Amino acid sequence: MNEITYTPQEMPEAGDTVLVGMSGGVDSTLTALLLKEKGCRVIGVTMSLWDGSIVEIKNDTNRTRVKEACYGPGEEENIAECKDFCETHGIEYHVVDVKDVYKEKVLEYFKNEYRSGRTPNPCIMCNRNIKFGAMLEAVDKLGIQYDYFCTGHYAKIVRPDTGVFGTEERPFMVSGATDVSKDQTYFIYRVPSTILQKVRFPLANLKKSEVFELARKASLDAANREESQDFVGEEYRDALFADKPSIPGDIIDLDGHILGRHRGIEHYTIGQRKGLDVAVGYPVYVHSIDAKNNLVVLAKNEELDSTSLIADDFVWPGNIEPPEGSEIEALVKIRLASRPVPCKISAYVPAEDDKSEYKGKPWLIKFETPQRAVAPGQSAVLYQNGVIIGGGIISRGIK
Repeated sequence: MNEITYTPQEMPEAGDTVLVGMSGGVDSTLTALLLKEKGCRVIGVTMSLWDGSIVEIKNDTNRTRVKEACYGPGEEENIAECKDFCETHGIEYHVVDVKDVYKEKVLEYFKNEYRSGRTPNPCIMCNRNIKFGAMLEAVDKLGIQYDYFCTGHYAKIVRPDTGVFGTEERPFMVSGATDVSKDQTYFIYRVPSTILQKVRFPLANLKKSEVFELARKASLDAANREESQDFVGEEYRDALFADKPSIPGDIIDLDGHILGRHRGIEHYTIGQRKGLDVAVGYPVYVHSIDAKNNLVVLAKNEELDSTSLIADDFVWPGNIEPPEGSEIEALVKIRLASRPVPCKISAYVPAEDDKSEYKGKPWLIKFETPQRAVAPGQSAVLYQNGVIIGGGIISRGIK
Protein backbone atom coordinates (compact mmCIF):
# COMPACT_ATOMS: atom_id res chain seq x y z
CA MET A 1 0.00 0.00 0.00
CA ASN A 2 3.05 2.30 0.28
CA GLU A 3 3.00 2.98 -3.46
CA ILE A 4 -0.67 3.89 -3.70
CA THR A 5 -1.52 7.38 -4.93
CA TYR A 6 -4.67 9.22 -4.00
CA THR A 7 -7.03 11.62 -5.76
CA PRO A 8 -8.67 14.42 -3.75
CA GLN A 9 -12.42 14.34 -4.22
CA GLU A 10 -14.30 17.14 -5.96
CA MET A 11 -15.82 19.95 -3.92
CA PRO A 12 -19.49 21.00 -4.21
CA GLU A 13 -20.30 23.12 -7.26
CA ALA A 14 -22.91 25.79 -7.95
CA GLY A 15 -26.37 24.24 -7.85
CA ASP A 16 -25.46 21.42 -5.47
CA THR A 17 -27.45 21.11 -2.25
CA VAL A 18 -25.05 21.10 0.68
CA LEU A 19 -25.78 20.33 4.32
CA VAL A 20 -23.38 22.21 6.61
CA GLY A 21 -22.82 21.19 10.23
CA MET A 22 -22.70 24.47 12.19
CA SER A 23 -21.48 25.19 15.71
CA GLY A 24 -21.32 28.98 15.65
CA GLY A 25 -17.53 28.94 15.36
CA VAL A 26 -15.52 30.62 12.64
CA ASP A 27 -14.69 27.41 10.75
CA SER A 28 -18.24 26.13 10.20
CA THR A 29 -19.65 29.63 9.67
CA LEU A 30 -17.10 30.46 6.98
CA THR A 31 -17.71 27.05 5.38
CA ALA A 32 -21.39 27.87 5.01
CA LEU A 33 -20.64 31.34 3.63
CA LEU A 34 -18.10 30.14 1.06
CA LEU A 35 -20.52 27.50 -0.24
CA LYS A 36 -23.35 30.04 -0.41
CA GLU A 37 -21.16 32.46 -2.37
CA LYS A 38 -20.20 29.61 -4.69
CA GLY A 39 -23.83 29.21 -5.70
CA CYS A 40 -24.70 26.13 -3.68
CA ARG A 41 -28.02 25.68 -1.95
CA VAL A 42 -26.87 25.61 1.67
CA ILE A 43 -28.78 24.06 4.55
CA GLY A 44 -27.37 24.68 8.02
CA VAL A 45 -27.81 22.18 10.84
CA THR A 46 -26.75 22.25 14.48
CA MET A 47 -26.92 19.33 16.88
CA SER A 48 -28.43 20.06 20.29
CA LEU A 49 -26.47 18.16 22.95
CA TRP A 50 -26.87 19.89 26.29
CA ASP A 51 -29.65 18.62 28.55
CA GLY A 52 -29.27 21.24 31.28
CA SER A 53 -27.77 18.75 33.72
CA ILE A 54 -24.67 20.86 34.28
CA VAL A 55 -25.54 24.24 35.71
CA GLU A 56 -23.61 27.46 35.34
CA ILE A 57 -20.54 27.31 37.59
CA LYS A 58 -19.46 30.26 39.72
CA ASN A 59 -16.18 30.96 41.44
CA ASP A 60 -15.20 33.63 43.97
CA THR A 61 -14.80 36.42 41.44
CA ASN A 62 -17.05 35.79 38.50
CA ARG A 63 -19.18 33.38 36.56
CA THR A 64 -17.56 30.69 34.50
CA ARG A 65 -19.53 29.94 31.36
CA VAL A 66 -17.76 27.77 28.87
CA LYS A 67 -19.51 29.07 25.78
CA GLU A 68 -16.85 27.65 23.50
CA ALA A 69 -17.13 24.07 24.80
CA CYS A 70 -19.29 21.83 22.65
CA TYR A 71 -21.26 20.64 25.68
CA GLY A 72 -22.61 23.13 28.20
CA PRO A 73 -24.96 26.06 28.81
CA GLY A 74 -23.37 28.10 26.02
CA GLU A 75 -25.26 25.97 23.49
CA GLU A 76 -28.34 28.21 23.43
CA GLU A 77 -26.27 31.26 22.54
CA ASN A 78 -24.35 29.32 19.88
CA ILE A 79 -27.62 28.21 18.27
CA ALA A 80 -28.96 31.77 18.34
CA GLU A 81 -25.82 33.00 16.55
CA CYS A 82 -26.12 30.27 13.90
CA LYS A 83 -29.77 31.15 13.37
CA ASP A 84 -28.99 34.87 12.99
CA PHE A 85 -26.22 34.13 10.49
CA CYS A 86 -28.45 31.87 8.40
CA GLU A 87 -31.34 34.36 8.39
CA THR A 88 -28.96 37.14 7.30
CA HIS A 89 -27.61 35.06 4.41
CA GLY A 90 -30.82 33.38 3.31
CA ILE A 91 -29.78 29.92 4.48
CA GLU A 92 -32.29 27.28 5.58
CA TYR A 93 -31.51 26.28 9.16
CA HIS A 94 -32.41 23.37 11.45
CA VAL A 95 -31.58 22.27 14.98
CA VAL A 96 -31.75 18.52 15.65
CA ASP A 97 -32.01 17.02 19.12
CA VAL A 98 -29.48 14.25 19.71
CA LYS A 99 -29.19 14.60 23.50
CA ASP A 100 -30.08 11.00 24.34
CA VAL A 101 -27.62 9.46 21.91
CA TYR A 102 -24.92 11.90 22.99
CA LYS A 103 -25.45 11.00 26.64
CA GLU A 104 -25.13 7.29 25.89
CA LYS A 105 -22.38 7.29 23.25
CA VAL A 106 -20.20 10.14 24.54
CA LEU A 107 -20.89 11.16 28.15
CA GLU A 108 -21.44 7.67 29.57
CA TYR A 109 -18.58 6.31 27.47
CA PHE A 110 -16.32 9.08 28.79
CA LYS A 111 -17.20 8.39 32.43
CA ASN A 112 -17.09 4.61 32.17
CA GLU A 113 -13.70 4.64 30.52
CA TYR A 114 -12.14 6.89 33.15
CA ARG A 115 -13.69 4.81 35.92
CA SER A 116 -12.11 1.75 34.30
CA GLY A 117 -8.65 3.32 34.53
CA ARG A 118 -8.51 4.24 30.85
CA THR A 119 -8.08 7.57 29.03
CA PRO A 120 -10.83 8.06 26.44
CA ASN A 121 -11.03 10.56 23.61
CA PRO A 122 -14.70 11.64 23.61
CA CYS A 123 -14.30 13.81 20.50
CA ILE A 124 -13.50 10.74 18.40
CA MET A 125 -16.68 9.00 19.57
CA CYS A 126 -18.70 12.19 19.12
CA ASN A 127 -17.59 12.54 15.51
CA ARG A 128 -18.28 8.90 14.72
CA ASN A 129 -21.57 8.46 16.58
CA ILE A 130 -23.07 11.94 16.71
CA LYS A 131 -21.79 14.47 14.17
CA PHE A 132 -21.40 11.93 11.36
CA GLY A 133 -23.98 9.57 12.84
CA ALA A 134 -27.02 10.56 14.89
CA MET A 135 -27.16 14.10 13.47
CA LEU A 136 -27.28 12.88 9.87
CA GLU A 137 -29.86 10.25 10.82
CA ALA A 138 -32.01 13.01 12.36
CA VAL A 139 -31.68 15.06 9.18
CA ASP A 140 -32.78 12.07 7.11
CA LYS A 141 -35.86 11.68 9.31
CA LEU A 142 -36.77 15.30 8.53
CA GLY A 143 -36.80 14.34 4.86
CA ILE A 144 -33.93 16.68 4.00
CA GLN A 145 -31.98 15.57 0.94
CA TYR A 146 -28.52 16.83 0.06
CA ASP A 147 -25.67 16.12 -2.30
CA TYR A 148 -22.86 16.75 0.20
CA PHE A 149 -22.35 17.10 3.93
CA CYS A 150 -19.71 19.70 4.78
CA THR A 151 -18.08 20.72 8.05
CA GLY A 152 -15.27 23.04 9.08
CA HIS A 153 -12.82 20.23 9.83
CA TYR A 154 -9.25 20.63 8.62
CA ALA A 155 -8.91 17.45 6.58
CA LYS A 156 -9.39 16.12 3.03
CA ILE A 157 -11.40 13.32 1.47
CA VAL A 158 -9.40 11.26 -1.02
CA ARG A 159 -9.78 8.03 -2.92
CA PRO A 160 -6.97 5.60 -3.81
CA ASP A 161 -6.19 5.28 -7.51
CA THR A 162 -5.74 1.53 -7.07
CA GLY A 163 -7.22 -1.02 -4.67
CA VAL A 164 -6.20 -1.15 -1.01
CA PHE A 165 -4.57 -4.12 0.75
CA GLY A 166 -4.29 -6.13 -2.46
CA THR A 167 -7.97 -5.80 -3.37
CA GLU A 168 -9.74 -3.88 -6.11
CA GLU A 169 -11.70 -1.83 -3.57
CA ARG A 170 -11.17 1.94 -3.58
CA PRO A 171 -12.88 3.26 -0.44
CA PHE A 172 -13.18 6.94 0.44
CA MET A 173 -10.48 7.86 2.94
CA VAL A 174 -9.27 10.76 5.09
CA SER A 175 -6.09 12.70 4.36
CA GLY A 176 -4.32 15.56 6.11
CA ALA A 177 -5.15 19.22 5.49
CA THR A 178 -2.81 21.92 4.19
CA ASP A 179 -2.52 23.49 7.66
CA VAL A 180 -0.77 20.66 9.50
CA SER A 181 -0.93 22.62 12.77
CA LYS A 182 -4.74 22.34 12.67
CA ASP A 183 -4.96 18.83 11.24
CA GLN A 184 -8.08 17.10 12.61
CA THR A 185 -7.83 13.75 10.86
CA TYR A 186 -7.17 11.99 14.18
CA PHE A 187 -10.65 12.94 15.36
CA ILE A 188 -12.47 11.47 12.37
CA TYR A 189 -10.57 8.25 11.69
CA ARG A 190 -13.56 6.11 12.73
CA VAL A 191 -16.05 7.65 10.27
CA PRO A 192 -16.95 4.87 7.77
CA SER A 193 -16.07 5.16 4.09
CA THR A 194 -19.76 4.87 3.19
CA ILE A 195 -20.41 8.15 5.03
CA LEU A 196 -17.21 9.82 3.78
CA GLN A 197 -18.48 9.37 0.23
CA LYS A 198 -20.75 12.42 0.66
CA VAL A 199 -18.53 14.33 3.09
CA ARG A 200 -16.38 17.28 2.03
CA PHE A 201 -14.18 19.72 3.97
CA PRO A 202 -14.08 23.07 2.12
CA LEU A 203 -11.36 24.49 4.41
CA ALA A 204 -8.94 21.68 3.56
CA ASN A 205 -6.61 23.89 1.54
CA LEU A 206 -6.75 26.94 3.82
CA LYS A 207 -4.58 27.85 6.78
CA LYS A 208 -6.28 28.93 9.99
CA SER A 209 -4.87 32.44 9.57
CA GLU A 210 -6.48 32.63 6.13
CA VAL A 211 -9.81 31.47 7.55
CA PHE A 212 -9.79 34.29 10.11
CA GLU A 213 -8.77 36.79 7.44
CA LEU A 214 -11.64 35.75 5.17
CA ALA A 215 -14.08 35.81 8.08
CA ARG A 216 -13.04 39.32 9.09
CA LYS A 217 -13.34 40.58 5.54
CA ALA A 218 -16.87 39.16 5.48
CA SER A 219 -17.59 40.87 8.82
CA LEU A 220 -18.58 37.58 10.43
CA ASP A 221 -19.23 37.80 14.16
CA ALA A 222 -17.70 34.34 14.48
CA ALA A 223 -14.30 35.83 13.58
CA ASN A 224 -14.23 37.48 17.00
CA ARG A 225 -14.93 34.33 18.96
CA GLU A 226 -12.34 32.38 20.88
CA GLU A 227 -11.23 29.03 19.50
CA SER A 228 -13.74 26.38 20.49
CA GLN A 229 -12.72 23.82 23.07
CA ASP A 230 -13.06 20.11 22.51
CA PHE A 231 -15.76 18.30 24.46
CA VAL A 232 -16.15 20.18 27.75
CA GLY A 233 -14.13 22.56 29.90
CA GLU A 234 -12.18 21.34 32.93
CA GLU A 235 -14.62 23.34 35.08
CA TYR A 236 -17.27 20.77 34.31
CA ARG A 237 -15.26 17.60 34.89
CA ASP A 238 -16.23 17.25 38.56
CA ALA A 239 -19.85 17.95 37.68
CA LEU A 240 -19.84 15.17 35.09
CA PHE A 241 -18.56 12.67 37.64
CA ALA A 242 -20.93 13.83 40.38
CA ASP A 243 -23.41 11.02 39.63
CA LYS A 244 -21.27 8.61 41.68
CA PRO A 245 -18.94 9.24 44.61
CA SER A 246 -15.24 8.94 43.87
CA ILE A 247 -13.47 6.10 45.67
CA PRO A 248 -10.10 7.14 47.14
CA GLY A 249 -7.23 4.67 47.13
CA ASP A 250 -3.49 4.26 47.38
CA ILE A 251 -0.85 5.80 45.17
CA ILE A 252 2.10 3.41 44.92
CA ASP A 253 5.43 3.06 43.13
CA LEU A 254 6.45 0.16 40.88
CA ASP A 255 7.69 -1.78 43.93
CA GLY A 256 4.35 -1.44 45.71
CA HIS A 257 5.44 1.16 48.27
CA ILE A 258 2.60 3.47 49.26
CA LEU A 259 3.41 7.07 48.36
CA GLY A 260 0.08 8.73 49.11
CA ARG A 261 -3.65 8.67 48.46
CA HIS A 262 -5.59 9.44 45.28
CA ARG A 263 -9.09 10.93 45.17
CA GLY A 264 -10.50 8.48 42.62
CA ILE A 265 -8.87 6.90 39.57
CA GLU A 266 -11.14 8.86 37.17
CA HIS A 267 -9.11 11.98 37.99
CA TYR A 268 -5.81 10.60 36.67
CA THR A 269 -4.29 9.84 33.27
CA ILE A 270 -1.15 8.06 32.09
CA GLY A 271 1.82 10.44 31.98
CA GLN A 272 0.27 12.94 34.40
CA ARG A 273 2.67 14.81 36.68
CA LYS A 274 0.70 17.72 38.16
CA GLY A 275 -1.80 17.28 40.97
CA LEU A 276 -0.36 14.04 42.34
CA ASP A 277 0.28 15.46 45.84
CA VAL A 278 3.18 13.17 46.67
CA ALA A 279 6.75 14.02 47.64
CA VAL A 280 9.43 11.46 46.82
CA GLY A 281 12.46 13.64 46.12
CA TYR A 282 12.40 13.22 42.32
CA PRO A 283 9.87 13.83 39.52
CA VAL A 284 7.24 11.10 39.18
CA TYR A 285 4.46 10.51 36.68
CA VAL A 286 1.42 8.27 36.42
CA HIS A 287 2.81 5.03 35.02
CA SER A 288 -0.39 2.96 35.07
CA ILE A 289 -3.80 2.73 36.69
CA ASP A 290 -4.95 -0.51 38.32
CA ALA A 291 -8.73 -0.22 38.30
CA LYS A 292 -9.28 -3.68 39.78
CA ASN A 293 -7.32 -2.81 42.93
CA ASN A 294 -8.08 0.94 42.82
CA LEU A 295 -4.42 1.92 42.59
CA VAL A 296 -2.55 4.71 40.83
CA VAL A 297 1.03 3.66 40.05
CA LEU A 298 3.80 6.25 39.74
CA ALA A 299 7.26 5.96 38.19
CA LYS A 300 10.17 7.98 36.86
CA ASN A 301 9.80 9.50 33.41
CA GLU A 302 12.14 7.00 31.73
CA GLU A 303 10.02 4.13 33.05
CA LEU A 304 6.99 5.25 31.02
CA ASP A 305 8.39 4.12 27.66
CA SER A 306 6.75 1.32 25.63
CA THR A 307 8.27 -0.58 22.72
CA SER A 308 4.87 -1.54 21.30
CA LEU A 309 1.14 -1.58 22.01
CA ILE A 310 -1.89 -3.76 21.46
CA ALA A 311 -5.04 -2.13 20.07
CA ASP A 312 -8.49 -3.53 19.42
CA ASP A 313 -11.88 -2.26 18.18
CA PHE A 314 -10.08 -1.55 14.90
CA VAL A 315 -11.53 0.17 11.85
CA TRP A 316 -10.13 -0.12 8.30
CA PRO A 317 -11.08 1.76 5.09
CA GLY A 318 -14.17 0.12 3.63
CA ASN A 319 -13.87 -2.56 6.36
CA ILE A 320 -11.04 -4.12 4.33
CA GLU A 321 -8.47 -5.73 6.64
CA PRO A 322 -4.81 -6.29 5.66
CA PRO A 323 -4.09 -9.77 4.29
CA GLU A 324 -3.73 -12.56 6.84
CA GLY A 325 -0.14 -12.92 8.05
CA SER A 326 1.01 -9.58 6.61
CA GLU A 327 3.07 -6.94 8.38
CA ILE A 328 2.39 -3.32 7.41
CA GLU A 329 4.73 -0.37 7.75
CA ALA A 330 3.11 2.96 8.58
CA LEU A 331 3.22 5.96 10.88
CA VAL A 332 1.15 5.94 14.05
CA LYS A 333 -0.23 8.69 16.29
CA ILE A 334 -0.98 7.48 19.82
CA ARG A 335 -2.70 10.70 20.91
CA LEU A 336 -3.85 13.89 19.21
CA ALA A 337 -0.82 15.93 20.25
CA SER A 338 1.78 13.27 19.46
CA ARG A 339 4.01 13.23 16.40
CA PRO A 340 3.38 10.34 13.97
CA VAL A 341 6.18 7.79 14.38
CA PRO A 342 7.24 4.80 12.24
CA CYS A 343 5.81 1.45 13.23
CA LYS A 344 4.95 -2.04 12.01
CA ILE A 345 1.45 -3.51 12.36
CA SER A 346 0.51 -7.17 12.46
CA ALA A 347 -2.32 -9.30 13.81
CA TYR A 348 -1.90 -10.09 17.51
CA VAL A 349 -2.38 -13.65 18.71
CA PRO A 350 -3.01 -13.63 22.48
CA ALA A 351 -0.87 -15.95 24.55
CA GLU A 352 -2.52 -18.50 26.82
CA ASP A 353 -1.88 -16.35 29.89
CA ASP A 354 -3.37 -13.25 28.24
CA LYS A 355 -6.68 -12.83 30.05
CA SER A 356 -7.56 -9.53 28.37
CA GLU A 357 -10.98 -9.15 26.78
CA TYR A 358 -10.61 -7.71 23.29
CA LYS A 359 -13.28 -6.05 21.20
CA GLY A 360 -12.88 -7.59 17.80
CA LYS A 361 -9.51 -8.65 16.42
CA PRO A 362 -6.50 -7.20 18.29
CA TRP A 363 -3.46 -5.82 16.46
CA LEU A 364 0.15 -5.43 17.54
CA ILE A 365 1.84 -2.12 16.74
CA LYS A 366 5.64 -2.11 17.16
CA PHE A 367 7.35 1.28 17.38
CA GLU A 368 10.62 1.95 15.60
CA THR A 369 11.67 3.80 18.76
CA PRO A 370 10.06 3.52 22.23
CA GLN A 371 7.14 5.87 22.92
CA ARG A 372 6.27 7.58 26.18
CA ALA A 373 3.04 7.24 28.14
CA VAL A 374 1.01 4.89 25.94
CA ALA A 375 -2.47 5.28 27.42
CA PRO A 376 -5.15 2.56 27.24
CA GLY A 377 -8.37 4.07 25.91
CA GLN A 378 -6.65 6.50 23.57
CA SER A 379 -6.62 5.84 19.82
CA ALA A 380 -3.72 4.58 17.73
CA VAL A 381 -4.26 6.00 14.23
CA LEU A 382 -2.24 4.73 11.26
CA TYR A 383 -1.06 6.86 8.33
CA GLN A 384 0.62 6.16 5.01
CA ASN A 385 1.53 9.07 2.75
CA GLY A 386 -0.56 11.34 4.97
CA VAL A 387 -3.69 9.20 4.54
CA ILE A 388 -5.40 7.28 7.34
CA ILE A 389 -5.27 3.54 6.63
CA GLY A 390 -6.83 2.39 9.89
CA GLY A 391 -6.88 2.77 13.63
CA GLY A 392 -8.07 1.28 16.90
CA ILE A 393 -8.38 1.78 20.64
CA ILE A 394 -5.26 1.14 22.68
CA SER A 395 -5.71 -1.86 24.98
CA ARG A 396 -2.29 -1.65 26.60
CA GLY A 397 1.30 -0.67 26.04
CA ILE A 398 4.16 -3.18 26.25
CA LYS A 399 6.95 -1.66 28.30
